[in-house]
Amino acid sequence: MNPFSAINTMLTDMLGPLGPLIAIGMLGFLLILIALPTMLKKQRDRYAELKDSVPNAGAKANQKTLRRQEKTDKLERFAQYLEPQKQEELSAAKLRLLRAGYSAKNSVRMYHATQFILGITFLALGLIYALLKSSQGEVDTQMLIVYTLLPGCIGYYIPIYWVNKRLEQRRTQIIEGFPDALDLMLVCVEAGQSLDQSIIRVGKESRAGYPALADEFDMISQEVKAGKERIQVLKDMSERVGVPDVASFVTTLVQSATFGTSVADALRVYSADMRDKRIMRAEEKANMLPTKLTLGTMLFTVPPLLIILIGPSVYGIATMLGQMNAGGG
Repeated sequence: MNPFSAINTMLTDMLGPLGPLIAIGMLGFLLILIALPTMLKKQRDRYAELKDSVPNAGAKANQKTLRRQEKTDKLERFAQYLEPQKQEELSAAKLRLLRAGYSAKNSVRMYHATQFILGITFLALGLIYALLKSSQGEVDTQMLIVYTLLPGCIGYYIPIYWVNKRLEQRRTQIIEGFPDALDLMLVCVEAGQSLDQSIIRVGKESRAGYPALADEFDMISQEVKAGKERIQVLKDMSERVGVPDVASFVTTLVQSATFGTSVADALRVYSADMRDKRIMRAEEKANMLPTKLTLGTMLFTVPPLLIILIGPSVYGIATMLGQMNAGGG
């Protein structure tokens, strides 16, 4: 007997009609897992090894000691596989994660690594479930493909959904807390504090209610303390947040610094404008509420009302027809 026919018969008896196809898929998956560590192995850097082997003064030893004390990034050697190779795509991914609140240096690598791990894990779970279903009974090829690939797609898109949700929550939090922050900043400036001191105070006071906005103000204060130009720091904040109100606020401060006008006057005018915008957004939501309640009203109010109004008449007509049929019989 041909050994291949025997193997085919054995797989068909164990796993169903698609047993050979499932076995080939599992074998390919196993080969990928075996070859993956070899493909992702970091190449040796001969120049770095030569530089480390050269003896140097105590400063070099201190640098090595500090380097050992730093927390190493385990995903750094996989950076070429977990990060976009084009600088524009990498910058866009970093900005998107930064707007979602992930400001670590390896955030892009962690994001793509999470996508890869969840996709492979859910794909393996889907494959196991498909094998169990095929062993219990007849399952067509289309359903097996759905059972296998659908969990993998779900696992791959979970990080995307999470980042988008975090980005929208953070953006909403900044929009809601920005008018109050401007009012507090205006009070601080009019009380005699400088703009840098007022930013620090606003960040401290906004921490309880709006932590995302407080993080942005803290980052501004830290960058200014580090010696970065204030105008550039404000422009970086505008690009980092991606909120039109913040961009307008930054433009107002930049123009005030350029033309030498009073910062308090600029803040007073702009804070009043922001309060008007907040009132307009609240009125817009209030005007949209009746439209949103229309569907619920139609679903949960009209059917019971029709039953109450028409029900007795329908019952009376049905009773009368039943009596007529009984009398005619």
